[in-house]
Amino acid sequence: MPDTSRPERPGGPDWTALDALPATASGDRVWAALGRGGLTARAYRDGSVGAGADLDGLDGLLAAVDARFSIAATLSVSVQLATALPVLAAGTAPAARSALKEALAGRTAVSLAASDVTAGTDLTALRTEVRTEDDTLVVTGGKNWIANATTAGHHLVLARHRPGRHFTHFTWVLVPADAPGVAVTPADSALFADSGAGHLTFDGVRVGRDQVVGRAGFGLPLFARHIATERLAGAQWGVSLCRRTLRNTRRHLAARAHGDGTLWDLESVRQRFARCLLRLRELQALVAEFGEPVVSRYDTTAAATLKAAAGATVSEVLAECGQLWGAAGFTTGGIQEVRAQAALFGIGGGANEVVLGALADAAESILAEPARPDVLR
Repeated sequence: MPDTSRPERPGGPDWTALDALPATASGDRVWAALGRGGLTARAYRDGSVGAGADLDGLDGLLAAVDARFSIAATLSVSVQLATALPVLAAGTAPAARSALKEALAGRTAVSLAASDVTAGTDLTALRTEVRTEDDTLVVTGGKNWIANATTAGHHLVLARHRPGRHFTHFTWVLVPADAPGVAVTPADSALFADSGAGHLTFDGVRVGRDQVVGRAGFGLPLFARHIATERLAGAQWGVSLCRRTLRNTRRHLAARAHGDGTLWDLESVRQRFARCLLRLRELQALVAEFGEPVVSRYDTTAAATLKAAAGATVSEVLAECGQLWGAAGFTTGGIQEVRAQAALFGIGGGANEVVLGALADAAESILAEPARPDVLR
């Protein structure tokens, strides 16, 4: 249910490159259009990926994509903006620099192949491995449910370089999608086909040692830093998704005849809708409070807070809106389809249970935080 009526700020960015695409455009087409239009760099401070995310730029870019395209297409863009490109920017070798330049220009996509076939979100248990043979790296293993897997020109692969679960045992390797031994299978999902979702297999894939991205052994710290930004991006996107869904639902309720008036005239409906507005404003407030700590110092507790809040808020708002739409919500591309796709917010980037566990781990420090004076007034 893209909402192309979203107003743009006067003097704001030119979204012509996006407006030229149909609402059904896949994620790789959207990514290419962003790059051709010079829009991708808006997500980063001073237009430099290595400088970190620009809070307003990332928010505006995600909102523009969400307003025009499907959740699957927006997922494809979001993962690259928030995580894949920032990880890739840690690479200093020519191969990584070239891949980053091509991705920013929209000429190629990059997949973030982190979660493992056998380990899910427990990255210290992943079995995909990289070993060194003379001047060659050999990558073996598999990754499931990877966005952009079927469309990427390069895969950023998180692999272990030594046994055990210590956080220094993992390294990022840049693997060309056409390297011998790389196999890609599209995921069996009509809901997320437009994200390029798929499964990857690496069967003794050989690449040069200069394909290591970042320092060897720093794979997990690098991932932890940038998954924080991805969780912020998810919360920003969640605000945009809930806002446009509520806008569409409000219009539907005001137009749907009921008795001598419309569904919007029913006080019970208005109160249910108002509760959704409250959830939206709560999520907006959390993004406003915790966005800067994430982009400035990669605050993982702040990021977990945003991820948990976004998962709960999107689920509640879209479930309520789905009920308010009634039978009309089951049309192709309607609210019930959007609701099914939006279940992603409680799973991708760390399942709700994972981020809630992270919050519980930080309970002592959270509760020790001083009360804000402006709240006590």
